[in-house]
Amino acid sequence: MGEQNQVKFPQEVLDEYKDYGIDLPALFSAGHLGTRMGIEIKEASADRVVATMPVEGNTQPYGLLHGGASAVLAETLGSVGAMLHGGIGRLAVGVDLNCTHHRSARSGHVTGVATPVHRGRTTATYDIVITDEQDRRVCSARLTCLLKDAPMTDSAPPAA
Repeated sequence: MGEQNQVKFPQEVLDEYKDYGIDLPALFSAGHLGTRMGIEIKEASADRVVATMPVEGNTQPYGLLHGGASAVLAETLGSVGAMLHGGIGRLAVGVDLNCTHHRSARSGHVTGVATPVHRGRTTATYDIVITDEQDRRVCSARLTCLLKDAPMTDSAPPAA
């Protein structure tokens, strides 16, 4: 997934996780699917998550960015934001994703930016805007995640 050391986390997030020996870029990443798709998270906080993804390798048979690839990018960004909102004792599980595809992309990279619509105790909803290199909107998406208690482990405290 590229150099995850370049991900920008707010200091309060770094402080929250520092005593647990958790690799934040690995925890708040696109996972194996995102790695295969070339998703690189650039910035991550509960208020804003930014990532890029190459068009090449993520196209449908006509050579256009696959709508499913945009959906993966959108769900990744919204999930990371929801996980950061939930904090160390909570997991975010996507329960609803809606994507509207506005235009195609044939080359370069797309950038996704997720911002919160609602951040509650049990759900978090994020709007995600995906744009091409000319800053034209490729896709608008909205993701709602259920926030649930994380299972107890040796490295994570119980949910507050």
